Amino acid sequence: MSLPKANSKDQAVVALVSGGLDSLVVAAMVKAAGYRLFALTIDYNQRHRVELEAAKTAAKAFGAERHVILPVDLTQFGGSALTDAAIDVPQASDNAGIPITYVPARNTIFLSLALGWAEAVGARDLAIGVNALDYSGYPDCRPDFIQAFEKMAMAATKAGNDGDAFRIHTPLIELSKAGIVQAGLDLGVDFGISWSCYDPTAEGKPCGRCDSCHLRAKGFAEVGVADPALV
Repeated sequence: MSLPKANSKDQAVVALVSGGLDSLVVAAMVKAAGYRLFALTIDYNQRHRVELEAAKTAAKAFGAERHVILPVDLTQFGGSALTDAAIDVPQASDNAGIPITYVPARNTIFLSLALGWAEAVGARDLAIGVNALDYSGYPDCRPDFIQAFEKMAMAATKAGNDGDAFRIHTPLIELSKAGIVQAGLDLGVDFGISWSCYDPTAEGKPCGRCDSCHLRAKGFAEVGVADPALV
């Protein structure tokens, strides 16, 4: 899958860029389709804060017109292994149902912030790297959530009230992790600059045990190439 080609050289997309593998591929697709890229990274005080540096590198690599790193301290809420140091990040094999790495309403929060920025800069396109196949079971990665958010955006904004629809692009939503890796390779994405691990070691290396590490390794293995972040 991919994004539709931009209608003009001035058409902009606000893309959520976390620094992870999926968001790098989405950013590459935005640029390949001819859009102006506005990259939004949410610093929610996540435990794997190394991904923020990866997001900075990615935004620069893909020529973002502007990169905003927005602080929203979700540790004040807790409720997730990614925002509460008292909760251990589980190994991939420990997950049953929706895992404790789910951050309550995270994509709803993130897309709401992206929507606000999009309306402010005159963009009507948003992009996010959600995936409904090889993913961690998060409910806010499914097509019905995206469709509901688009409907809400029409009701919640001045632009929507004026009949100007917002489009949320999810080009990875039906791809396997291997398919995402292959799409990135086809676009020349340097996956060596990305970060996926939820539970970095004391030396700043990927743990290799968490669900995110497991899914990433599965994708590269199925494509038959080495993960450049581990070389």
